[in-house]
Amino acid sequence: MSRAALSLSAVNRAPAEPLFRRLAQVLGPVLRVATKQDWRGGGKLPRSGPVIVVANHISNFDPVALGHFLIWHGRWPRALAKSELWHVPVVGWLARSLAQIPVERRTARASESLAAAAEALARGECVVIYPEGTITADPEGWPMTGRPGAARLALQTGVPVVPIGQWGAHTVMPGRRATVPRLLPRATMQVLVGDPVDLADLSDASDSPTAAAEGSLRIMDAISELVGELRGETPPTDRYDLRAGKRIPRDWAGEVV
Repeated sequence: MSRAALSLSAVNRAPAEPLFRRLAQVLGPVLRVATKQDWRGGGKLPRSGPVIVVANHISNFDPVALGHFLIWHGRWPRALAKSELWHVPVVGWLARSLAQIPVERRTARASESLAAAAEALARGECVVIYPEGTITADPEGWPMTGRPGAARLALQTGVPVVPIGQWGAHTVMPGRRATVPRLLPRATMQVLVGDPVDLADLSDASDSPTAAAEGSLRIMDAISELVGELRGETPPTDRYDLRAGKRIPRDWAGEVV
């Protein structure tokens, strides 16, 4: 029997907000029927203790598909997401009720999201970050350049960073706008967990922008390799950058994050 076919109580007894658990109890069986699950490497995800999960961002359906995987592997996700979502009816209420973490992008309050994430990690929680900061704009759907926040958080807290590659959510909600989910034909949600990203040699420079940029490059390298494995393709050696509006050499990415 696949893990997705098990009941929530059989796979996750960790404490959570009552609404979070109730939603999982309702949506888990629905997702198991509405989509297929190709989940690999779940044993590499720590079942307890603080962890930073980093993943590629391909669709507005990502939080549902990745959340399904994480919850059925014993972790309740605390995801960082753009604060604009907190002003969307229903979505904002859910984000607040489920204790997700708003990111005030391009404001003086942007650092507050990392402080809130650090507090969640201090409580032993699972913090989820999409390092690209938005759904990929790469013409072929590959991961873009990453922002340094995830690496900075890892270096400052010493918490392990577990990379995840995912593929398939974009067939349910294609494009960069929120749309009604396309559940037919039944899509496969592929999730592949990798080994923790090695940032040990950067730990002595936890406050250094250069160290955070290098850490971000390593994180995106790890995610890209996992996505490539899921797609059965070799990732491009360059990465799309939103500010440049094109793919740039991988080694340049650390200069623009």
